[in-house]
Amino acid sequence: MNLTETEIMELQRRASARTVRADSARRARLILLLADGLTWSEIRAKLDCSDSYIDRWSKRFAADRLAGLFARHAGRERYKVTDRVEARVLARTTRHMPADGSTHWSTRTLAAELGGDISHMTVARIWARHGIKPHRLEGYLASNDPDFETKAADVIGLYLNPPQHAAVFSVDEKTAIQALDRKDPVLPLSPGRAERHGFEYFRHGTLSLYAAFNTKTGEVLGKTATRHTSAEFVAFLTDLVANQPRGKEIPVIADNLSAHKTRQVDAFLSEHPQVHMHFTPTYSSWLNQVELWFAKIERDVIARGVFTSVPDLKRKLMRYIRKYNEQPKPVKWKCFDPTRRITPDSIVTAH
Repeated sequence: MNLTETEIMELQRRASARTVRADSARRARLILLLADGLTWSEIRAKLDCSDSYIDRWSKRFAADRLAGLFARHAGRERYKVTDRVEARVLARTTRHMPADGSTHWSTRTLAAELGGDISHMTVARIWARHGIKPHRLEGYLASNDPDFETKAADVIGLYLNPPQHAAVFSVDEKTAIQALDRKDPVLPLSPGRAERHGFEYFRHGTLSLYAAFNTKTGEVLGKTATRHTSAEFVAFLTDLVANQPRGKEIPVIADNLSAHKTRQVDAFLSEHPQVHMHFTPTYSSWLNQVELWFAKIERDVIARGVFTSVPDLKRKLMRYIRKYNEQPKPVKWKCFDPTRRITPDSIVTAH
């Protein structure tokens, strides 16, 4: 097959271009190989094609030259989802459950249920467009506190508009932190392979971590204790007061744990009038900012930590707190529409 210089340049451009369709580049390479005198068997090996493919495109090039390399069929028109089909998919997804007793839909089970021209990829596109993820599950806890609005407004007010010349602290304890030691050595992270821990472990004991999160600066005052009692809580509050300037107002946000409401706590508050307790509503730990910091230390230290003893656990927890306080970060708190809160009266179980 004889080619002109213009045809050679154009075919080479198509064959090497990265922005050209793969099938167009493949046809250009076919003609160049034929022009180089390669046999059909050699071309089949290089392009992984059939004899009918070589015959078809060589004849088209011979008849129409470069124009003959364009495909005769551009492919079928993309399937367009109508509003009716979309509404049908969304209604079945959100209002019905699978007939086989499954707890949630998959794209294929819903497509089979609807039948017709609706494929599982159509279902996937509709779900993606509307942010529907049946495979995901999130938990929630509705507060049954009759004074929820009043208590929540009190706590949120301390975050958004704290009293002047006061140090607001979010206080809680993370109890029963286990000092787990692995029986087998930890295999470190390597390219293409995640860090691996042995399945078996030793339990060396537990420890409780008390933490006071400064809502303005993000600094954390931490203390560990072997027991979780009201006396330990009072001792921690004593340390908190000792670390603040004398006479400074200290609003303390805490949950409704019984250890926070004992006679010992009342006696401490009477002796330290600058300390004011603000309790979150029941089942509303998400209003306590220190819980966000507990989630951080859980991820960074506890969840994958290896601790040879309880003192080793304590040392690593306190070291983390010291390093964190070098660059603390406060929580950027936002209060959204309170009318969208989940309540016991708003629970609806789908059938």
